[in-house]
Amino acid sequence: MIIGVAKEIKTDEYRVALTPAGARELTLAGHRVLIEQGAGVGSSILDADYEANGAVMVDGADDVWSESELLLKVKEPVAAEYARLGAHKNQVLFTYLHLAASRECTTALLAGNNVAIAYETVRLLDNSLPLLTPMSEVAGRMAPLVGAYHLMRPGGGHGTLIAGVPGVAPANVVVIGAGVSGLAAATVAVGLHANVKILDRNLERLRQVDIHFDGRVQTIASTAHSIEEACLDADIVIGAVLVVGAKAPKLVSNELVGRMRQGSVLVDIAVDQGGCFEATRPTTHSNPVFEVNGSIFYCVANMPGAVPATSTRALSNATLPYVLELARHGWRDAVVADDALAEGVNVVNGAVTYGPVADALGLHYTPLRSLL
Repeated sequence: MIIGVAKEIKTDEYRVALTPAGARELTLAGHRVLIEQGAGVGSSILDADYEANGAVMVDGADDVWSESELLLKVKEPVAAEYARLGAHKNQVLFTYLHLAASRECTTALLAGNNVAIAYETVRLLDNSLPLLTPMSEVAGRMAPLVGAYHLMRPGGGHGTLIAGVPGVAPANVVVIGAGVSGLAAATVAVGLHANVKILDRNLERLRQVDIHFDGRVQTIASTAHSIEEACLDADIVIGAVLVVGAKAPKLVSNELVGRMRQGSVLVDIAVDQGGCFEATRPTTHSNPVFEVNGSIFYCVANMPGAVPATSTRALSNATLPYVLELARHGWRDAVVADDALAEGVNVVNGAVTYGPVADALGLHYTPLRSLL
């Protein structure tokens, strides 16, 4: 199979979908790997590193898109790439998609008449998300760090040191959601000596969190009332809510933000899925924050893109086994054999095959099994 890796052109996106090690595995398996020139530079990977591991460097995005049977990306196609979606008949696109939050991208994929498989909805029998997990871990660990910076006066906040000092209390950090990213955020916040509260609707998950932290984190059952109480006492609020494949619920209103401490910071990890704060709108690493009712909002839609040397390798480690399945068997046989991968199929030849996306956008849903 011909496998292509396109250079990411989304603003401030420096990751790449495949490492040289991944290229070597694919070429050893007999596949042809095309890499757009310069695709790995943002992740400190040189073209020569790919070539040394059997990949072929291609000068120009159009050639990569038009020649690849399986196209690998990190982020969803942006407007400048929509015209390329139909360049190769029956092409399979494998990337993060987050379609529930983007009608425009969904419409473009439907018009492209190809197959689109989303990293973020590949789901194992235990409901874990193996291709979302590594980036959730990165974003979660970053959240207290960026929150701590923007809590300082130069970052726009009210000037509190997250760790405090002897005789002066540390910052209060509230994490909404105890999933992978929420747990990662709480771990770093605890390491920074903050006072940490974590909220979730799943009481069993909260029991696990309590055991994990040996009581150092306050666990709270998530309700509208408990979220309000926690936010009013918070210096940093981290939104880490995930509803797989669907839009995130809006849990923090602008009215509530208006009653929070002036100069508090809200970090929305869920921005890719529409965000869990009312005021959330996607920002970039170049212009990451905005102010609402006296508080600072950090809503960068590709947080792991700021640390691509780490993120690229973590992502490729997770995606490579699935890439090998798709390349070896073709997408149809691969998803028939692997229920987890089947969960990732969002669009097939002009049909939406993932229910939460269809529900979020008011589109017709076609069960994947009816197309196999």
